[in-house]
Amino acid sequence: SSGHVYFTLKDEHNTMHGICWKSNVSRLQFSLEDGLEVVVTGKITTYSPQSRYQIILQNVQYAGEGYLLKILEERRKKLLLQGFFDSKYKKKLPQFPQKIGVITSESGAVINDIVHRIKDRFPIEVILYPSKVQGSNAVTDVIKGIKYFNNSQNFNTRVELLIVARGGGSLEDLMPFNDESLVKEIFESKIPVISAVGHETDITLCDFVSDLRAPTPS
Repeated sequence: SSGHVYFTLKDEHNTMHGICWKSNVSRLQFSLEDGLEVVVTGKITTYSPQSRYQIILQNVQYAGEGYLLKILEERRKKLLLQGFFDSKYKKKLPQFPQKIGVITSESGAVINDIVHRIKDRFPIEVILYPSKVQGSNAVTDVIKGIKYFNNSQNFNTRVELLIVARGGGSLEDLMPFNDESLVKEIFESKIPVISAVGHETDITLCDFVSDLRAPTPS
């Protein structure tokens, strides 16, 4: 109820109590759950009423790619059963859109690539919603971008198509695009969404729920 997260770290032989203060919870890249295998970075302090040491969590990461793949597959199966990836819900892309909204980093190479390819092939207006595409704020930023375009009452920012994009990276780098809340936001978007996340070999849950997958640099 306080917003803090209290947890216990365990290995084969030992346990240690831990706390993530409310002010840091929103910056975590994923929610803490029972059974996760993690690497925690923090500060060791003492809790005198119980004469014990504890760790104040500052950062947490999944431990190993194998565990990430396990989490990802379980999440994929869950969302598949809930119908988020069904082809019957896919929205038809407009053949000749007049405006396209792009949600990606304003400083990355991806937006320049998208703009150049559109100008070369079919020059139309591209509106960028700058978003983090890696780290703890990426999911929130991309969701805000989808909401921004879907709720826009301004003719100048009303688009007919959305592209969610970022370049390639490791499985851990791309984990924000496997977030359940982002999958659900894409599913609920009234505007068709293209997933342009990673390269041909990079697969994310956003690819399954979007109306079209177009690996960068397409």
